[in-house]
Amino acid sequence: MVNTKKAKAQLFHIVKREPLAWYYALLIRAAAIVLALIVSAVVITLLTEKNPIEVYASMINGAFGSSLRIWSLLQNIAILLCVSLAVTPAFKMRFWNCGAEGQVLVGGLATVSVMMFLGDKLPTPVLFLVMLIASVLAGVIWAVLPAVTKALWNTNETLFTLMMNYVAIQLVAFFLKTFVKNGSGVLSPMPQYGLPLLFGKAYLLNIVIVAILTVLVYIYLKYTKQGYEISVVGQSENTAKYIGINVKKVIVRTLVVSGALCGIAGLLIVGATNHTISTDTVGGRGFTAIMVSWLAKFNPIFMVFTTFLIVFLEKGSQQISTDFRIPNAISDIVTGIILFFVIGCEFFLQYKIVFAKSGKENA
Repeated sequence: MVNTKKAKAQLFHIVKREPLAWYYALLIRAAAIVLALIVSAVVITLLTEKNPIEVYASMINGAFGSSLRIWSLLQNIAILLCVSLAVTPAFKMRFWNCGAEGQVLVGGLATVSVMMFLGDKLPTPVLFLVMLIASVLAGVIWAVLPAVTKALWNTNETLFTLMMNYVAIQLVAFFLKTFVKNGSGVLSPMPQYGLPLLFGKAYLLNIVIVAILTVLVYIYLKYTKQGYEISVVGQSENTAKYIGINVKKVIVRTLVVSGALCGIAGLLIVGATNHTISTDTVGGRGFTAIMVSWLAKFNPIFMVFTTFLIVFLEKGSQQISTDFRIPNAISDIVTGIILFFVIGCEFFLQYKIVFAKSGKENA
């Protein structure tokens, strides 16, 4: 028998938006943040019985309460932004590089090795140059290995780069066990071999270097032939091949750039900030950088703002845990709510919900 029942009309469907004007996109993001703050205030009141205004004031104080906190905030923004810049070319090409954690770590390992074994043997300018070359080469090697296997044999880059993270961690652990003679596994800082201060400020050099890198990566991705090729390969490998782009070459070359930037991040963390290394030196920034890059839609300039948001929330959550003596889990919930709304609003920037009218779908 023929089924004569009519299919029920859909109540709504989702369609892709035309590009929004910048001020409208800004309005949606602002509304998302306001809603996030309101929901967070309700959660704070229910879970802690604290005044939400005081909690938000504590978050601001944690980030901007003193000059030291401001410099620490800027330093953390610079490092996370540097790692985010590193993963962006690969992700824009749709190469899922989840190995920035390891690439930064081996860059730091190369830096600390130069500091330890050549620090008292080379003139200071030459030492800094060798540290730079070693960290960049280490990061490039760690990034190119999965790139080559992807280009030649189409291996899964996500699994390969994740695996390389664990190899890097074990290399650092082996280094510390072998060369730290007291058996503690903790390498004493070596500030005497670290990068120089700029105008007497401990973190200013990092900030300046990352600011320059941000501009350079923006220009590279937006205005150069190589940046154009990255975009085309990311949109469609078949289209790239059709117009004569060597996809394998682009994959390897792009991961060279990503690895080099990760190596520089390792240099800045070890050579200009910590002056030592441990297995958790990178502190998860390699994974956080992925979120930063996606939120900014692979735009290095927008990444400055998304990085600020992430680091501000991190610093603020630490401060409210200290000030109000509440579990870290509650402050993490507040951070999660804010990030949920910020990330969720991107859906409404890309798509719209169209409701049916009078039993028929609205075109």
